[in-house]
Amino acid sequence: MSYLDVFSLQGRVALVPGGGGAIGAAISRALAGAGAKVVVANHTLDKAEAAAEAIRAAGGEAVAVEADATVEADGERAVHTAVQRFGKLDIVVNCVGGGAGKVLFDAQEYPRDAWDWIFELNLRSVLVPTQAAVRQMIRQGQGGGVVNISSVRAQLAINAGYSAYVAAKGAVEALTRQWATEWAKYGIRVNGIRPTFVDTPQVAMLLGDPAFKASIVSRIPLGRVGGTDDVTGAVVFLLSDAAAFITGQTIGLDGGLTATQ
Repeated sequence: MSYLDVFSLQGRVALVPGGGGAIGAAISRALAGAGAKVVVANHTLDKAEAAAEAIRAAGGEAVAVEADATVEADGERAVHTAVQRFGKLDIVVNCVGGGAGKVLFDAQEYPRDAWDWIFELNLRSVLVPTQAAVRQMIRQGQGGGVVNISSVRAQLAINAGYSAYVAAKGAVEALTRQWATEWAKYGIRVNGIRPTFVDTPQVAMLLGDPAFKASIVSRIPLGRVGGTDDVTGAVVFLLSDAAAFITGQTIGLDGGLTATQ
């Protein structure tokens, strides 16, 4: 056996909530490229279908499902789709989140509706599909893997009205540790990644401002923002047998940013 085989996901089945977004689609393609069969879940079916079709066009196996990651019935349906189509479920990678820049308020004035929306989008969207997926993994009795996407804001505060977002992402990392502890007895590993800015269409307008981009890059020792390949490599590693003794950890993908703070 080649040593590189420990990085393979051959024979595994993955569910990717938020798999129709820029990062989620890249992760879905990477999982398929590493050998997994992929269920791409997204709240808009057309984006899920596009991501699944890109996998199939490259020779992989994928199916799309319309699902709101905050709705229990949708989470169960996505898991059922995986089992019905591919016979089991081994992996869930939670890619739903964001919204921080849309609801910026001073901490002492942060309104309840904005707070609840950010927590729905960034925390409940992780909880709901993971619970459904892990129940299936426990029934199968063959272990499994979970990866949650956090943010550098879980570790670094910012003077810009991000109270709800930093709290929600901090909670994602706390849940990552808690779930890893509770589910270890089932052979289920739970880890996370903590990116800084990743160059996607969602932040294209911000990064298109030369002054703004320069201010970001100047704080990152490696001298650039992240790319989707930086994210996908870490996710595949954490789900592979190469990371078999890693659980309860959140890996920073920030070019050294947090090391300087």
